[in-house]
Amino acid sequence: MALASFLPEVEPLVFAIFFGAFALLATFYHNLTNRPAFPKNAPKLTSIAWPIVGSHQFFTNRWEFYQAAKAGSKTGNFSFYAGQHPVVGVSGQEARKMFFDTSVKELGFSEGYAALLGGTPEVKREGGPAKSSLEDNSFTGYFHKRLINLVKGNRLKNGLSQLMKDARANFDNLAADPNRRTDPFESVYRLVFQFTMRTVACNEIADDPVVLAKCLEYFEMIESTATPFSIMYPWLPLPAKLKRTWGGAQLYMIFKRIVDARHAEGRREDDGLQYLLDQGDNITDIITFVLGALFAGQLNSGINAAWTLMYMINKPEWIPRAREQVTAMAARYCEDKSLPLKDQLMHVPIEAWENELPLIDFFLKDSIRLQTMGTAFRKNVSGRPMPIPQSDGEVIPDNSYVAWHIGDLHYNPDVYTNPDEWDPSRY
Repeated sequence: MALASFLPEVEPLVFAIFFGAFALLATFYHNLTNRPAFPKNAPKLTSIAWPIVGSHQFFTNRWEFYQAAKAGSKTGNFSFYAGQHPVVGVSGQEARKMFFDTSVKELGFSEGYAALLGGTPEVKREGGPAKSSLEDNSFTGYFHKRLINLVKGNRLKNGLSQLMKDARANFDNLAADPNRRTDPFESVYRLVFQFTMRTVACNEIADDPVVLAKCLEYFEMIESTATPFSIMYPWLPLPAKLKRTWGGAQLYMIFKRIVDARHAEGRREDDGLQYLLDQGDNITDIITFVLGALFAGQLNSGINAAWTLMYMINKPEWIPRAREQVTAMAARYCEDKSLPLKDQLMHVPIEAWENELPLIDFFLKDSIRLQTMGTAFRKNVSGRPMPIPQSDGEVIPDNSYVAWHIGDLHYNPDVYTNPDEWDPSRY
C-alpha cells in the first residue's frame, strides 16, 4: 500500500531519469566485466589506471602516460585498457620496426585507427545499411592507392597553377589587412584545407568560399567528436556520436549534390572527385577517402605549416637565408627579373618546389618532429598472439590493439641532441 500510494506522486521525468541511469549502469557493468583479460605472456598491466574506466590518462596526458608506463616496465612494453579496448603499448627500435613493417599484414592499420582515433562518420551506403568503409579490411590499400595516384606525376603538376592562384589570393588578402597581423593557425590552416580539398576532392568546393567554410565546419565537427569517452565507450549514446553522424551526413549531401549536378549536366572536371568517380567509387567510399585525406592534410600540413612560421619568427636569423633560397629559385625560372617576387614564383615548376628549397625542407622537418606527438595504432587481426621482438617472450594478444607513441623517437636524446629545441641545422 505504501509503495502504491507513493507511485502516483512520482513525476514521469523522475522515472525516466531513474531507468535511464539504471540502463547505463547495467551497460557499463556488462561491457566492463566482459572485456577480455590479458594473457600472462602479454606485457605487464600498468598501474596507471582508474577503476572501471581504465587508463583514462592515455587520452588526457598521453605522452606523460606513455613515459610513466614505459618506465614502470622492465621491457619498455606495457598493457592497459582504454575503456573496453585492450591495448599494448610498445617501445624501442625493434618493436618500432615491426610496427611499421608493411609486410606484417597481421597488424591492421585501419582497424586500429577506426577504434582508437575516432572521428569516423557513419554514412548511408547506397542501397544498404549505414556502414563505414573502414569496416572493409581492404580500405588501407584502397586509400593508399587512391592518394598516391592523386598526388603524383602529372595530376599534381597540372594542378599546381591553380594551387598557386589559391595561395596568391589568400596572401593578397592578408597583405591588404590594415591590422598587418594574422593567426597562422587560422589563415594558413584554412589555406591548407583549400589546397587539400582541391587536390583530393573537387573544384566546386575549393572555388566557393561559403561551401568551403561549411565543409571545414563539418570536418571540425567530426574531428571534435574523438573525445576520450566516445572512443572508450562507443556504444554509449553520447552527443558526440550524434554530431559525428550529422557532420558525415551533411558532407555526404554536399558531395552527392555535386556528383548529381555533374551527371545531369554531362560535365567533367579535372579534379580528385572526377578521378574517384572514373574509378567507379561510390559516394560513401569517396567521402571516407576525402575525410581520411583531410585528416592527414590538416593534422600534418595544416598544423606544421603554421608552427614553422612561429618557429621562424622566434628564430629570425633563419628568415634571410630562407628568403635567399626562394629568390634564387624564382630567378632561375623567370626570365623577367623585373617582376615582383610573387609574380616570378608563378613560373616555378613543381619539380623545383620539391627539390630546390632544402633549407625550408629542414624547417618543416624539425617542425614535424616537434609537433608530431601523437600515437600510431594497429590491431592484431591475425587470429593468434604476435611476439614482440626482443621482449623476453611478450606477445600482442589476438584482437588487441597496439600503440606506439611517436615521441619515443622524436624526443629521444640518443637520436636528437636537445630534442625540445627547434634546430634546422641538426640536419
